[in-house]
Amino acid sequence: MADPYGPPAAAQAPGPAEPDAGGPGLKAGLAQAMQEQFSFEKAFGGVRGVLESVVPVTVFSVVYGVTREVTPSAVAAVVPAVVLALWRLVAREPLTQAIGGLLGVGLGAFIAVRTGQAQTFFLPSIIKNAAWAAGYLVSILVRWPAIGLLLGFMLGEGSNWRTVPARMRAYVLATWLWFGMFAVRLAVQVPLYLADKPATLGAVNVGLGLPLFGLVVWGTWLVVRRVPAARPEGAEPLLHLPHLHHVHQQDEEGDRDDEPSSPVVQRPVPET
Repeated sequence: MADPYGPPAAAQAPGPAEPDAGGPGLKAGLAQAMQEQFSFEKAFGGVRGVLESVVPVTVFSVVYGVTREVTPSAVAAVVPAVVLALWRLVAREPLTQAIGGLLGVGLGAFIAVRTGQAQTFFLPSIIKNAAWAAGYLVSILVRWPAIGLLLGFMLGEGSNWRTVPARMRAYVLATWLWFGMFAVRLAVQVPLYLADKPATLGAVNVGLGLPLFGLVVWGTWLVVRRVPAARPEGAEPLLHLPHLHHVHQQDEEGDRDDEPSSPVVQRPVPET
């Protein structure tokens, strides 16, 4: 059953999975950042989201650590990604996350088989992390923080949050958190990639994935919830969350109409 105090079911559906076991994607994380109560399970996309993020890369690392063969390791990584996608299809659940993870794992497996180098399995992940880190950093430098653009749209703020210093600071800080996540991943991934240590790279990717992603989403929730949404008068949020309810002028007038009027003092009529 959907949480009556959360966003609609469509908003709770996990976003695209990250091919390096990096988490269930930005959409699910931002949906949790707007909740009254934070849930790591929903941020990760539930048990199935965890499996889709962790299992393929773990299988690749384990098989390669045992066989030292690239092709069997790549094939072994693709198999659970396909199985998990079929699981969602049979359960008639959204396939966005499963397909995103399958494409990421499949691309990494294809590159690894073609090059014959196991560490290239993680090349799409490294490129993706570099691109996201650059995008978040540029958005901060130009004073249009990416988390503000995304949450501002979802909460009906538009760009009005840029005129509210406290809200602007919150979005800048939240965007720094996301930049930091991708920067940390790169700081660990790139040296291991250059040192040709694919098994170690696969192992650390698990720690750099869901745990780090969960901390960043939780940090975003802590930062954003401290400052009220800066919606213009009359604007409605894209996601209707009760704790972010905006009182419109007509609502205030309606409340005044419902209030009991002041008692009328009956003055005696003087006799003539």
